Amino acid sequence: MFFSFESFLTPTIVYHVDLSQDGPPKPKELRRVSVKGFDPSAFTVKQVFYTSKDGTKVPMFILYKNSLPLDGNNPTLLNGYGGFNIADTPYFSVSRLMVLQHMNGVVACANLRGGSEYGEKWHEGGMLDKKQNVFDDFIAAAEYLIENKYTKPERLCIHGGSNGGLLVAACAQQRPELFGAVLNRVGVLDMLRFHKFTIGAAWLPEFGNPDDCEHFKFIYKYSPLHNLTMPASGQLPAMLLMTADHDDRVVPLHSLKYIAQLYHVVKDSPVQTNPLLIRVEVRAGHGAGKPTTKIIEELVDMYSFMTRVLKIKWSD
Repeated sequence: MFFSFESFLTPTIVYHVDLSQDGPPKPKELRRVSVKGFDPSAFTVKQVFYTSKDGTKVPMFILYKNSLPLDGNNPTLLNGYGGFNIADTPYFSVSRLMVLQHMNGVVACANLRGGSEYGEKWHEGGMLDKKQNVFDDFIAAAEYLIENKYTKPERLCIHGGSNGGLLVAACAQQRPELFGAVLNRVGVLDMLRFHKFTIGAAWLPEFGNPDDCEHFKFIYKYSPLHNLTMPASGQLPAMLLMTADHDDRVVPLHSLKYIAQLYHVVKDSPVQTNPLLIRVEVRAGHGAGKPTTKIIEELVDMYSFMTRVLKIKWSD
């Protein structure tokens, strides 16, 4: 039998176990991935539990250099998903390592309700009419990072894809003053018509049915496309939407309609100076099977946007 292990600071290690032998199995290391110039002992990984709006304790992993001062001025990337009974477990990411090592930043991963981290009840606590719990959990994560001097709003970037794109869009609209930048990858943004296209109908058990008058009420309250307005004071955070012209899972109309509505909302605003951009990948889909070259190009554009907006200085 073969199995693998990885963590935030451990690249993939593949082990082999011979189960045909008598006695306790003894795993043998078969393959270890090494990253040149990377010293895991130079970084801190901690898990904290913060309090969400309704009093629920929510876990979050936080990564940063040991030498990084927690002075409230660090560029920070906050990731979230919160849906479909999917747990956001630790994994090794070279691009996140770049944020830690070369941008002198903080990376945080919030384990929001809607996932499977604590079983089906945790999942149910973030679906259907309880979807707002997921947004509240993510907003509380941002508040925790700010209150504990990891960062400040203008240096906090939030990132999510697919259902996580819905998350970051909704949170950026509900609490625009909390965030400096939004990275929204193939997000589900039109919550009143998502079920009309490709496999969107498969998401009805998670989000609810907009054609049902009772479901419509709670879906409409948070649907990013239908709640997009200028803040009462200030402006919307900088946003980079990313989609692909052949995405048949979350069709590109979500991002295209959203950027069009963004333009309609902000075009006459004298205060909106933060950039609002869209990136459309050609000959690509939702993500699975994407060629390495396209993955690299997307990450370069994504982190370049983050670097520019958060005024990050690269260090060797």
